This record gives sequence, C-alpha cells and structure tokens, in this order.
Amino acid sequence: MMRTYGPACDGSLVEAEHAHTIPPTATWIDLEEPTREEEVAVERLTGIAIPTRDDMVEIEPSSRLYEENGALFMTLSTLCGVEDGMPTTEPIAFVLAKDKLVTVRYATPKPVRVFVAEMRRRPELAGDAMKVMLKLLDAIVDRTADELERSGAEMEELSRKIFHERVDERRIPAKNLTALLSRIGRAQSLLARVRETNVSTLRLLTFLAGTERLHGPGSEAARDRITSLQADVTALLDHAGYLGDDLTFQLDASLGLISIEQNAAMKLFSWVAIVFMPPTLIAGIFGMNFKYMPELDEVWGYPMSLALMLLSAILPLVYLKRRGWI
Repeated sequence: MMRTYGPACDGSLVEAEHAHTIPPTATWIDLEEPTREEEVAVERLTGIAIPTRDDMVEIEPSSRLYEENGALFMTLSTLCGVEDGMPTTEPIAFVLAKDKLVTVRYATPKPVRVFVAEMRRRPELAGDAMKVMLKLLDAIVDRTADELERSGAEMEELSRKIFHERVDERRIPAKNLTALLSRIGRAQSLLARVRETNVSTLRLLTFLAGTERLHGPGSEAARDRITSLQADVTALLDHAGYLGDDLTFQLDASLGLISIEQNAAMKLFSWVAIVFMPPTLIAGIFGMNFKYMPELDEVWGYPMSLALMLLSAILPLVYLKRRGWI
C-alpha cells in the first residue's frame, strides 16, 4: 500500500499505476508492505532506489545507514507487537531525499499508527520531509518511554509479591511458580526489545547528525531537535539498563526463595524420617518370629514396646528442637 502526505495530500491510498498523479508538494510517501510495482513507481518518481526487505534486515551498520546519490538511507529497528503480548522489533527504512521522505515498512507499530492518524487530521504538519522524519522518530521514542514506564510498574508489582513483609505471603505455591517466572520472562523480553529499539534509534540519530545536510544553512532547528532526541534516547537507555539489572535481581531472588522452599520441604522430610526411624526399628525387632523372645511372654511386654517407641520418637524431636533445627 502507498500513501502520501503533505500539502494537497490527505493520506489516501495511491495505486501504483496512478503514482504519476502524486503532487510535487508531497513530502512523505509511506509504503506499507509494498508490491514491486509500487516500489518501481516510487523509484521513478523520486529517482532513488527503494530498499527491499532483505536490505532492511541487514545488521551491519554500513548496510543500514548510508548515503547514496544525495539521499540518506536509514533503517530503524522499531518496537511492535506489545499489544499482542509478543513484543518484537521490525525494521522501518527511511529514505530521505532532498524534499521527500520515503518510508518502507512491513509492520505498523503503534507510534506509526498514531502519527499517521495525526497527519490525516493535520496535513499541514507534513510541510517538510526532515520535520516529518523527526516527528516520527519522536513518536517512536515516546512509545519506548511509555513501555519503560509500564515495565517499571510491572516490576514494582513483582517486587511487592517477591519481597512481601509477611513470610507466609512470600511463599510461592507450585501453581503460582510458573506464572511468576513467566511474568519475569515477559518483562525481560519487553526490556530487551525496548533497548534494541533505543540503540537502533541512537545510531540513526548519530548518523543523521553527522551528515552534510544537517550542517547547511537553515538546519539549526533540526540539529537542536536531533540533539534533544539523542539526550532522550540516552536517558532511556540508562533507565532500561537499570530496569534490566533490577529485573535480574528479582529473578535471582525468586529462584532463591524457590530454593529455600525446596530446602524447607527436604528438611521436613529429613527430620520426619529421623523421628520415625527408631520406633520403626523397635517395631521391627519385636515383630521378629524367633522362638526365644522372653518379652513376648510377659504381661508388660506390649506396653513396654509401645513406651519405647513413643520415647524413641520424642527424644529426637526434643534434641532437634533444642539445637534449633526445627
């Protein structure tokens, strides 16, 4: 799909065969899952090569950020899939020509949807290609900040669950163990995707700030905006690192509590076995079928065996209690 924004453009769909009708005032051409015909149409219109999906998934900086024939080619890994509970990153290619911005994407993250809706309501915002790109990057950065804030709230809730003041509340039943570890895993996955987006954004902004286009006359406002975005992304990276360390600590604490619960269970089984071992031994002795066992013929033999078993069970309990082991 191909949409155009800018003066005299309302963001409606443009068919590939009608690409020649795109007005020269269009500043942003958005390609969503473009067909080959749409790519060719935009290449004819702008005179620049449109990157393919294979080009966009390259991980080398030289393949994701470069300048060619006066146009800037930049690929950004963008957070998406959070609403579906499966956070991931998808590449979005930005091709910044002299007076046009072309974006190529195969997913529609939430900040892009919000930004597109705003462009449709206020077409005058798309008056300059550079401004459109910076506003779109700003929306992506704001989205990662929101997700970091949500992750922080989730981690506070996990922390209250793990480090509850009451010991009984900190115990983790088996039925809740999987849910707790799954929540920690999902939070870690989201943080990793947010960090990946922020790192990719910072690399893009650094590349953009070093281009000749940002050092010409009239580019002071764009440079100031890029500097501000770089500061925001750097702060978000630091915050994401802090949250990641905190989440690792919570995971270690959860596993520690689980280990304590398991050790307590094994300790219970151990002292129960110690307590019942002597009575079992006595019962086994008096249960033997030897011919000469004088206690079996005595009136006090049965009460004596019961008393011995009871005493042999009480003495280990008293000993363990006095040692503080139970």
